[in-house]
Amino acid sequence: MYLKSTICALAVLCAMPQMSIAETAEKNIHENNRDTVTALSEVAVVAKMKQKNNLRDEALSSTTIKLGEIERKQIISLHDASLQTPNLHIPEYGSRMTSSIYMRGLGSRIDHPAVGMYIDNIPQLNKNGFDAALWDIMRMEVLRGPQSTLYGRNTTGGIINVYTLSPQVYQGGRFSAGYSSGETYNIKGSIYLKPSEKVAFSIGGNYLNRGGFFENEYTGEKADWEESGSGRFRFIYTPTERLTIDNSFIFGKVDQGGYAYRLLNRETGALAPVSYNDECGYERTTVLDGLTVSYRGDKLIFSSTTTWQYLNDNMTMDQDFSPASIFTLQQGQKENTFTQDFVLKRASQERTWQWLTGITLFHKDMDMDAPVRFKEDGIENLILRNINDNIHKYMPQATLSFKESEFDLNSTFDLPAYGAAAYHQSQITAGKFTFTAGLRLDYEKASIDYSSATAINYILPPFVREYKLVESRMDGELEDDWLEVLPKLGIQYSLGNNGNIYASVARGFKAGGFNTQMFSDILQNQLKSDMILGMGIPDRVMDMIGLTPEATYTPEEVIAYKPEYSWNWEMGAHLNFLGGKLVADAALFYISCTDQQLTVFPEGQTTGRMMTNAGKTRSMGAELSANAQLTTALNLGIAYGHTSAEFVKYDDGINNYKGNKVPYVPQNTFSANASYTFWCLGKFLDKLQLRAGYNGIGKIYWDEENASVEDFYSLLNASVYAEKGKFSLELWGKNLTDTNYNAFHFVSMGNTFLSQGRPAELGATVTFQF
Repeated sequence: MYLKSTICALAVLCAMPQMSIAETAEKNIHENNRDTVTALSEVAVVAKMKQKNNLRDEALSSTTIKLGEIERKQIISLHDASLQTPNLHIPEYGSRMTSSIYMRGLGSRIDHPAVGMYIDNIPQLNKNGFDAALWDIMRMEVLRGPQSTLYGRNTTGGIINVYTLSPQVYQGGRFSAGYSSGETYNIKGSIYLKPSEKVAFSIGGNYLNRGGFFENEYTGEKADWEESGSGRFRFIYTPTERLTIDNSFIFGKVDQGGYAYRLLNRETGALAPVSYNDECGYERTTVLDGLTVSYRGDKLIFSSTTTWQYLNDNMTMDQDFSPASIFTLQQGQKENTFTQDFVLKRASQERTWQWLTGITLFHKDMDMDAPVRFKEDGIENLILRNINDNIHKYMPQATLSFKESEFDLNSTFDLPAYGAAAYHQSQITAGKFTFTAGLRLDYEKASIDYSSATAINYILPPFVREYKLVESRMDGELEDDWLEVLPKLGIQYSLGNNGNIYASVARGFKAGGFNTQMFSDILQNQLKSDMILGMGIPDRVMDMIGLTPEATYTPEEVIAYKPEYSWNWEMGAHLNFLGGKLVADAALFYISCTDQQLTVFPEGQTTGRMMTNAGKTRSMGAELSANAQLTTALNLGIAYGHTSAEFVKYDDGINNYKGNKVPYVPQNTFSANASYTFWCLGKFLDKLQLRAGYNGIGKIYWDEENASVEDFYSLLNASVYAEKGKFSLELWGKNLTDTNYNAFHFVSMGNTFLSQGRPAELGATVTFQF
């Protein structure tokens, strides 16, 4: 009876806000109390060199999601996390490769991200690896606004920091199994050990198998099936109180279908079923290793973080998304990335002047193979028909044809990049004011070595009476480099226990690059021209029959795009009410962006997409979040973000988009959550929690013309969580109203396609913890 009362009392204490329970949790960590794990994750000091442990003490807008909230809200991906974060939009469509992230009007669908991501201090430089399974996450932090001064490239929108559960703060085992809609099975397990005061380590893994939600009508099978898994090993060694060595090793594997895109009938608005005949899928292998060595002296703290990232993936796509045999795309990447970050900062937090200085180095090398295969219908409709239509106007008896029913446009790329940066930030406190100034000098160089080739046999009687081979090839190199100065300034005024108000300005930088996906179009046009020129037909006859070489463009003209720059002006407040039982954060921002990078689909029967630079855009908006823990049982929370992102100057030579909304950016994001917890329900349950949640997103414009739009839509979620001793059971549901909404829209070959969001999902998760 005494033990039961003690456990119940501890559970209530864990739920109380603003209470330091680190000592109590550490003392009872081995007593199999599940709430202790959540409590520890909330109070544990994370080894962070560049930010304060409590982001609400800084002059920035942020959201922190802790372990208990992550697990109760079934946050297993970045998409799930984005639903709880103002002005962060991570749509779920296509495959795990398409990790598009939009924050405050900034984002991109391909190539470089506008938002950076770190896992246990390991920077993720390739967005293809962003969408990975999240499990045993101690906390997630979303920092909004440019973080380029401290973190460098590709953080114009902000960064996402993910910290896994540390064996230093929790020892024991955690195992769970779940089943949910879409024939989805999920199993995970982990063990955290601390055999001595100097050594702690953990090992764990997860496995997911999903049957899918959307059927491919052509094959009769699910298009979006998935099988994936990951493993994690972490080792922490503290030989002295001053020295800490922390190594994280993460392995991930993904094998899935995907790209459940539906053709839109523009006249009726009806969506055709998912139906395509060629293979669509994505495979990925990732390996991450990060070694952090930190030394704490009497006056200074030094940290060194060395990381290696390996990504090997392959995308296969029926790029016409139809039952016709038009063309397919395969894109495989092998990338090795090395980064090094040195940070030195003042140890004492009581000094008037706090500062940190750092040096960052990185080298990335990517090999890409991206063949496009033209099939029978594609050869006829995209190549031969246009040419023969011209010929038949003058010579109906002459018809161009190919010997092959399929041929490849082969392209390989070597894409190395490297960079170095030095940065400094100082904070000076004068009374209730804190002044922040930072500066980064960043150099980066990127290059591309490309080789593209194709060949085909053709015949055109009476001019070419036997099949003749035509070969087209393009080889070359391009490079570019950038030297950037990235400053930031901030001022903060303390309101004591009631919080603080702040204002800041910062510059963001997103690297330029190369449009590899346009090479198939360039090579196709080159092939047509080489074929016509190789026919040996006199010019006057060519003119007579309407057979003239097409105007071609060179890789140098279309594949390079420039860096993106932004200035972010912001003011906000972090406020505490009712003794900390009610906390609220608010921010207003204005962003001026030049050369914003946008993904566009060229006009006509093209097969590629490309990144281009808009002249200038501006984003303005607001963020508001609040959380109330008025009793030990009731918790209420809301988060709202509004963004108005418009083109200030953007003329592509055909259309002027000034005043139009930037595509793919939601104007509003909203979430509301409520939970009620019953404690110590007799001998049957130790804890019962009921939770309901609401998410609203929209509207979203799908193109620069603002001709297509997704209106505001709503999603309803709920869960029931029951706990007894070492075991727990959770019943949960997402999109309970089965809202029909679109997560993605694009135009290819003149056709409009949509990707629908997932329907209603129901699931159950059983957990055992010791």
